[in-house]
Amino acid sequence: MALRINTNINALNIQRNLTLTNRDVGNSLSRLSSGYRINSAKDDSAGYAVANSFKAKISSLRVAYQNAGESSSMLQVADGAYNEVHNILIRMKDLATQSAGGQITNDNRTLLNTEFTQLQSELDRISESSSYNGVNLVYSTAAGTASSFTFQIGAQNATHDQLSVSLNAVSTAALMVGTNVGIGTAASAQATMTAIDTALTSVNSNMSTLGAYQNRLQHTMDNLNIMVENYSASESAIRDVDMAYEVTQFTKSQILQQSGMAMLAQANAAPQQILQLLG
Repeated sequence: MALRINTNINALNIQRNLTLTNRDVGNSLSRLSSGYRINSAKDDSAGYAVANSFKAKISSLRVAYQNAGESSSMLQVADGAYNEVHNILIRMKDLATQSAGGQITNDNRTLLNTEFTQLQSELDRISESSSYNGVNLVYSTAAGTASSFTFQIGAQNATHDQLSVSLNAVSTAALMVGTNVGIGTAASAQATMTAIDTALTSVNSNMSTLGAYQNRLQHTMDNLNIMVENYSASESAIRDVDMAYEVTQFTKSQILQQSGMAMLAQANAAPQQILQLLG
């Protein structure tokens, strides 16, 4: 074996391997401290891009879930209004039925009509005050749609990720049980009974439609949860580090690092053997 002073090949070889080992130790420390296998694009460029796309999708789906929850809360406000309006209409029908009887005196009809008009006012108050975040939901002076909304319940700007909702008005004017009806006489009370029956049918239809919207939103939220879970699992499989494997690699690199340092010391001492030739 040739003995050289100017160029220590063994030391250079050990130093190169030690540099690689030090880099592996640094990478392992970064992965173990962050919990991620991919901390930057250089770790896995393709995996980094795919994981980031999953991350963006997950974030958007979480917001869509929040949107669906807030949309459900909005519809619950309308549902409460519909239920109470329905109860008021039932009571108004009771009063009209009672007033339509021939055994009722005019004085009694006056008392019944007092409650009837108060119920009309309360029906309008409920429909007008039923709002969500400053937006009125079920009030209008005309029959038909009171409010329309498009809820974003998905991660894409597409019709299949949106839900269009229309809420019908339930004011006395919209239900045709306002100033056009009364129970002051038997004949008017009989006509009012028919008008209230029509209003009850309308409100029942509104409640059924609203219930369908609420059920759909619940299914949407359940599906969004599943999608977030599956995308999170996919991102984790790409981005997250296998801690057991990485600890094993780190331990191996540490041993190689320590042995490399020891061998570098030995290699640097080798040229000193030449001094024996000079003695």
